[in-house]
Amino acid sequence: QVQLVESGGGLVQAGDSLRLSCAASGRTFSRNTMGWFRQAPGKEREFVAAISWLGGRTYYAESVKGRFTISRDNAKNMVALQMNSLKPEDTAVYYCAATTRAPDIHTSTLEATYDYWGQGTQVTVSS
Repeated sequence: QVQLVESGGGLVQAGDSLRLSCAASGRTFSRNTMGWFRQAPGKEREFVAAISWLGGRTYYAESVKGRFTISRDNAKNMVALQMNSLKPEDTAVYYCAATTRAPDIHTSTLEATYDYWGQGTQVTVSS
């Protein structure tokens, strides 16, 4: 069992940066592939980024590539999402997710791949 708690969301202006954190509990954290998803009002939840359990592989949605960076610290049971050059279209609730699987670049983008989810943190980017 893995419990996930996100933090770091807030209201920022376009062009600003935010760093989201996800604190995980559960002794198997270091073996979980971790992902970030987001859901904007009136839209489906979408994949943002994922990182393998040793951090050697990272995947990003095209919309955030070059602006967002996912990282993890297994010793601290933390996953972070550094978000730079934020745009109004990045406004959404951001969710941290974990899976015990070892997904490839395709399956890491799918919600169904992930077994555990946090409660989400709101990010609002004003223009």
